[in-house]
Amino acid sequence: MVEQGMTTEKLKELLPKVRGRYLFDVPLAPTTWFRVGGPAQVTFKPADLQDLCFFLKNRPQSLPIHIIGVGSNLLVRDGGVEGVVIRLGQGFTNLYINETIVDVGAAVLDRHVADLSCSEGIAGLEFLCGIPGTIGGALRMNAGAYGSDMSQVLVHALAVDPKGEVHTLTPQELGLSYRHCSLPKDWIFIGARLKGQKGNAKEIGEKISSLLAERERTQPVKSRTGGSTFANPEGAKAWELIDKAGCRGLRHGGAMMSELHCNFMINTGDATASDLEDLGEDVRRRVLDSSGVDLRWEIERLGVKCISHRGEKAA
Repeated sequence: MVEQGMTTEKLKELLPKVRGRYLFDVPLAPTTWFRVGGPAQVTFKPADLQDLCFFLKNRPQSLPIHIIGVGSNLLVRDGGVEGVVIRLGQGFTNLYINETIVDVGAAVLDRHVADLSCSEGIAGLEFLCGIPGTIGGALRMNAGAYGSDMSQVLVHALAVDPKGEVHTLTPQELGLSYRHCSLPKDWIFIGARLKGQKGNAKEIGEKISSLLAERERTQPVKSRTGGSTFANPEGAKAWELIDKAGCRGLRHGGAMMSELHCNFMINTGDATASDLEDLGEDVRRRVLDSSGVDLRWEIERLGVKCISHRGEKAA
């Protein structure tokens, strides 16, 4: 049994011997696009699938686990993350193409899949160029852009359950809907099979270039941001509701809603995770007051929130 608030030294004694790497009390801020947040008590980088399954089968089952990718849509709270943060690396970067079928590991960047599919003349996966993250993250939130999403191109996903067993899951079994996946958070995506259509590499490349140019024109892609902050409510656009509520350019400390695209939060340079989360919650309140719509966070928030003015911590 793992006790809440267990020290790192005690936790070290309970971790199974793996071939991958454990890192202790390492800051997560440098690994996220917002560049904020506290440390992970333990970070585990499995060597490969067998190593990951061994860890899951032999860890204390009460040990909290969290899975993160490249941190593109992640807000790590200032108090850090208790338990083990799992980050998939080189052992999960497989990428094989057979005609219009793409088998890809969860740690592969979405943009890389779009580019390689282009070079192979596979159409239908261009939208991945506009998703800043990995395939694992795209599966977890049914990521999409430019009128398409993962549910439309996914044949099946591979995932490992909390006991280390591997499963092959269809889109229906995953319960994919708009920016949502029903698979429990403690299941870990390790790969996917995607299907496109035969196309012309030149035309596909031109489409990708056009989509990237549009993204750079309309989104603060060179800022410290986490992508879209809130999911679009049914029948509405989150940015329009935010704009009508007067939140374009709204600030909390070093956090700001982008002037260019007001559904994007920005770390202007010295924001804390609390600045960003408090700003997001303020925007939600203002939108609810002005339109009656309760916005849903699209950015994942992880860890212990520090309440600095009272010197307390709350989960």
